[in-house]
Amino acid sequence: MSIEKEKLYYTKDHEWLRLEGEFAYIGITDHAQSELGDIIFVEFPESGDVFDLMDVFGTIEAVKTVADLFIPIRCEVVEINDDLEDNPEKINSNPYDDGWLIKVKVSNHDDINLLLSHSEYEKMITNG
Repeated sequence: MSIEKEKLYYTKDHEWLRLEGEFAYIGITDHAQSELGDIIFVEFPESGDVFDLMDVFGTIEAVKTVADLFIPIRCEVVEINDDLEDNPEKINSNPYDDGWLIKVKVSNHDDINLLLSHSEYEKMITNG
């Protein structure tokens, strides 16, 4: 499956969100994974965990650093990408497809309006 990055929403902290009805998939951007380097471990939330805007929902560990993961919307976790527990490097090779982190049930669709469009995100990372 090939994700159209133009249809994703982004945070200033380099998470992406793909909306699918009342659910959304969340991951980190290609820019984020390239800045982190080789990813070796992901700490996930539990299914059923509820989060508010910009709560930390886990961490991602690379060879040289550990980074917090921030939730871009109010939601409840319904699924984690179990495949990443044994294969975290999939985030480096394919952060938008196989490298998604969690699937959530959206609590407030208005939160989407707070996120960046693809062009806004590209402008942010280009301008530093």
